[in-house]
Amino acid sequence: MQVLYLPGFASGPSSTKAVAYADHFAKRGIAVERLELRKPSFEHLRLSAMIAHVREQLTGPAVLIGSSLGGLTAARVADEDDRIKAVVLLAPAFRLANRWQQQLGPEWDEWQRTGWREVYDYTTGGSAKVDFGFIEDILTYGRELPKVTVPALVMHGTQDETVPVEYSRELAASHPNVELIELADGHQLTESIPRLLVETDRFLAPYLQ
Repeated sequence: MQVLYLPGFASGPSSTKAVAYADHFAKRGIAVERLELRKPSFEHLRLSAMIAHVREQLTGPAVLIGSSLGGLTAARVADEDDRIKAVVLLAPAFRLANRWQQQLGPEWDEWQRTGWREVYDYTTGGSAKVDFGFIEDILTYGRELPKVTVPALVMHGTQDETVPVEYSRELAASHPNVELIELADGHQLTESIPRLLVETDRFLAPYLQ
């Protein structure tokens, strides 16, 4: 059973949570493949390319652990590929386009007009630009929640100001196969890493024995 970790927007395979998961499972002899999801590049990021890249890495049955945008990607991959047996979603970036349009207001219109928006790049520690094609690509999947038909564990912070926990609550309320754990933490869930690992162990135990 493959275990793949999908990092979030402006993050990467060396993020704090990615390393924590890899180190944790390595002690049990389980390799966690930490993917680079800046596909085809950070400036021209596309959810469709991210999904395609994950599917290209699959060699058989797999479970996915995805953070934020990586969580959205994991859910969408599971919708398309029956090799995915279960997913763990950490503050998944559901309805990303809807949320950004509401939050950005006039800046959204400027992004659409100029084609570019400057963002903070957590991997480099500097600024970078992302084109509006990223949003257009996401919207090809619609504005609604993913289907999520496989067993799923969602962990989301109640103090998350980036992705509202309400979206994860909505998913869990309408999907009996989805377990939601709410944590007193923000979007990064950094303070909750020990709990994330414990709950992931429990949830994935049937698949990783």
